[in-house]
This record gives sequence, structure tokens and C-alpha cells, in this order.
Amino acid sequence: PRDFSVVREKIQIPVIDVNMLEDDVLYIQLHNFSGTAPSAFAKAMVENSSKPVRGIVLDLRNNPGGFLDAAVKLAGWFLDKGEVVAIQRFSSGEDRVYKAEGNGVLKDIPVVILVNEGSASASEILAGALRVHNDSQLVGKQTFGKGTVQQLEPLSDGSTLKVTIANWLLPDETLIEEKGLTPNFVVDLSE
Repeated sequence: PRDFSVVREKIQIPVIDVNMLEDDVLYIQLHNFSGTAPSAFAKAMVENSSKPVRGIVLDLRNNPGGFLDAAVKLAGWFLDKGEVVAIQRFSSGEDRVYKAEGNGVLKDIPVVILVNEGSASASEILAGALRVHNDSQLVGKQTFGKGTVQQLEPLSDGSTLKVTIANWLLPDETLIEEKGLTPNFVVDLSE
């Protein structure tokens, strides 16, 4: 037997890592699309705004996604205001369109996006939107293919049922579900 002292505290999961690489290439690794991702991204961009940036490597490998709103806000850095980021298509045929609302300050900088089988949901939405609008190149492996929207329905016994109510589509109406995104350059990426 052993005795351990445990201190209970909040665990801060990293959201973003940013490094300036050679040749003025900004490397941005986004770990998830949490509620804090847009402000963490904005803070990182402000901290690196004094440096010249000739290109961006956006690393979305093993990013499981998160909040759609976070992906739409981040897309606003790379797209013109009003450009479609994603389409939510219901079984009725009704569409809900999500558009970029940011300042597009990074839209003229070439972006390469690293993806793999762990890139899912909001990661696929952001990567797909940047490829459709900015011809950003995807490098890595086929993404996961998580392109459905779920809603919780309460049942009379107090339990809930998760029901798929819509599909996510890219701005060019490409379906993400089960297909994922095929990289422009298929590469086995190591750490």
C-alpha cells in the first residue's frame, strides 16, 4: 500500500499552440473547438501580429471538433465576411447557412492544413471551408467524417434519446458524413 496526496483543481486543457517557423511561416496547432478557442486564437494572433507572416500551417490533426460557433468564428479570420462556412441541411430539405463574420485579416496568406483520421466535425468544417474558398491545401490522411447534427430528446422516464436531425455540408454542398475530407496530398505524418 502507498499513501498519495491529491490536490483537486481544474484541469486546463490546452486549446492552441503557436510557433513561428523558418521563412516566416506561422505554425498554429488547434487542439479543439472549445468555447475558449476563438479568444485563444485571437490572443495568439495579436501576440504574433508584429512579425511578418508569409504562410500558415494550421494543424488540425487529432482535433475532434467541438462547437460549430467556434469554427465559424475562426473561419472569419481567413474568409471574407458573409462567405459560407457550413450548411446545416435538415431531412425536410431546409437549410441553415452559417457565414463568416470576422475581419478576414488572414485571407490573403497561404494556408496549408494538416489533417488525419482524428480530425473530425468542426475541424472538417473549417478545413473544408478554407479549401473551398481559399484553395487551402490539405496534407495528411483522410479525416474522420463526422458530419451530423444531434439533438437530445427527453423521454417520459427521465432518460434522453440522442437523435440525428441534420447533416453538415461544406460551402460547395459536399457532404462530410462518413466520407470525411480527402487531403490534396496524402502523407503519413509523424510527430
